[in-house]
Amino acid sequence: MKLISWNVNGLRACMDKGFMDFFREVDADIFCLQETKLQKGQIEMDLPGYHQYWNYAEKKGYSGTAMFTKKEPLNVTYGIGIEEHDKEGRVITAEFEKYFVVTVYTPNSQRELARLDYRMQWEAAFLTYIKSLDTKKPVIFCGDLNVAHQEIDLKNPKTNHKNAGFTDEERACFSKVLENGFVDTFRYFYPEMKDIYSWWSYMFQARAKNAGWRIDYFVTSERLKEKLEDAKIHTSIMGSDHCPVELTLK
Repeated sequence: MKLISWNVNGLRACMDKGFMDFFREVDADIFCLQETKLQKGQIEMDLPGYHQYWNYAEKKGYSGTAMFTKKEPLNVTYGIGIEEHDKEGRVITAEFEKYFVVTVYTPNSQRELARLDYRMQWEAAFLTYIKSLDTKKPVIFCGDLNVAHQEIDLKNPKTNHKNAGFTDEERACFSKVLENGFVDTFRYFYPEMKDIYSWWSYMFQARAKNAGWRIDYFVTSERLKEKLEDAKIHTSIMGSDHCPVELTLK
């Protein structure tokens, strides 16, 4: 089974930059999107063989997630069941027979950490949510988690320490997820691999210089470890400031 996650940074713009070419070529069983920046009715996706699920932010042109899946889920829910966290279209959960799949777009702490306090509330609520799912069946969650976990996960850790996405608080939250029975699948396969990132700033020719951050993840329940086959980061795929990430399961 192949799963893809991609922060498209505006799906309509990404569609003009080869989205469908990659979508068709990769032929994923489940394809998750973050930062669609859409409202209902603003795009019609012709995806034969896929069921489509969308979660839109109340604010126009902001946030938003989607999930396209070949197999119809048993159930699909939107958000995490907490009103203050569910206005920005950040989570879709699909329940299948043997696992849950969650696409998530974690809030950015923003410049000068203007939203760090909110981010900490979100982190606690989201961890509670995935732990509660995990009591029922294993969880696969993916998306733009807006954190580089370790120094190996970004090009310039020293100069970015205490910047949004690399604060001690955000990194500790991700560590806590792993301590609660979850696995960062890319690091599971490639614990020492350097210079591989999933996001690059549009400024300073960051992508050309590969001055990036690994902030897009597939995270699974530990008990799925024996089913994990490989994890990939498609660094050559353009169309967004993020590139797609992949997980394959036996």
